[in-house]
Amino acid sequence: MSMKATVRQVDSINVIDVSGRITLGEGCTQLRQLIRDLLGKGGKNILLNLADVTYIDSSGIGELVSAFTAVSNQGGQLKLLNLTKKVHDLLQITKLYTVFDVHDDEAKAITAFEKPAGA
Repeated sequence: MSMKATVRQVDSINVIDVSGRITLGEGCTQLRQLIRDLLGKGGKNILLNLADVTYIDSSGIGELVSAFTAVSNQGGQLKLLNLTKKVHDLLQITKLYTVFDVHDDEAKAITAFEKPAGA
């Protein structure tokens, strides 16, 4: 199953519900383009809901880092929501778990965007 992503708006936050596989090729390209489009439209606060991601490879991890960097460079925030055990473990192994702001509850994640950086 290839990656699918839908975007919905919650307050000023763009929530991207991702499902399927984030892998080298189409999955990564699709995610990159979606994030770039949101940034181009001024959507700087992005919450990636990864609850239905079945698999992510090293390219997918790289794409998450790339997205995080792109959003940060635009003055926005990218947060992760509902990591599966596989994705959680992968982020732990790669020491990236501490880089991302990770949440298990969507309402709390949305609220976290409202806090100024460093608060």
